[in-house]
Amino acid sequence: MEISLRNINLTLRKNPILQDVSMCVPSGEFVSILGKSGAGKSTLLSVISGLLLQDSGEVYFDGECVDAVPTHKRDVSVVFQDARLFPNMNVLDNVAFPLKMRGVRTLERRERARAMLAEVQLQGLEQRRTHELSGGQRQRVALARALVCRPHAVLLDEPFSGLDEEVRDNMRDLVLKLHERHDTTIVMVTHDGFEALRMSDQIAYLSGGRIIQVGKPADLLIHPATPEVVASFGQTKALEGVVCDGEFTYGKLHIAAPGVEGPAILIHTESGATEVLPLDGASAAHATGSESTQAAADNVAQANAKE
Repeated sequence: MEISLRNINLTLRKNPILQDVSMCVPSGEFVSILGKSGAGKSTLLSVISGLLLQDSGEVYFDGECVDAVPTHKRDVSVVFQDARLFPNMNVLDNVAFPLKMRGVRTLERRERARAMLAEVQLQGLEQRRTHELSGGQRQRVALARALVCRPHAVLLDEPFSGLDEEVRDNMRDLVLKLHERHDTTIVMVTHDGFEALRMSDQIAYLSGGRIIQVGKPADLLIHPATPEVVASFGQTKALEGVVCDGEFTYGKLHIAAPGVEGPAILIHTESGATEVLPLDGASAAHATGSESTQAAADNVAQANAKE
């Protein structure tokens, strides 16, 4: 499903939250809305889902205006940071709940819920209560519940920010696999530039309620529109990937890397400069975590400083 926002404006408590926001999310793509806390990212998701009605502008799904369509009829699922599971239900009933609301018979909805739990690697936990789950498991249940009805679009509101880094990495991989498998349009809110670079077909940078830049991950990383966009990738000092046929790949980030082939790291400085450097066989074998990658970045930074 294509999602189109046209000149969206919204003021809350006399404060302008969204200002003339226009963007298009092509059908089947994964688009991240990146920006600082308070930029209006979550509010924009609420407008798309119908939880909030904008003051002016229109929201279109596949070319049809949905401003008058209530949330429960927009065929859009939302996954929040805190999962928002029902504590009085077990895992299976949580996932099956949207199907129950749609009148799906008990046997079918339980079968579909079990199949969805298997897709998020939670088979065998159907009878668990939500308080017995880890944070990562709760987010997997929330993701399964969001997908079980086969919605036209899924909105992710900082879905991994409450998880530790290893669990976050696993969840990112899982979401990308599910996105590829189900070909569902996904819009994700994040303040993590690393996350946006890795997962997105497109990134929209939101600042002060306005869209500052929209483009492919490489566009924002190499050709940032403002210093604020540059700063959003300040945490991304070095990314480990591979170069094939002159192109560096890290998740969905693709950058030209002439003269390099095989395992490599992309160095990104705070000034916004990028460079792809090869990793020799020994470095590649030992570069299994962020410490090794950061060490490589520090070495490059020290060498540049000496020059």
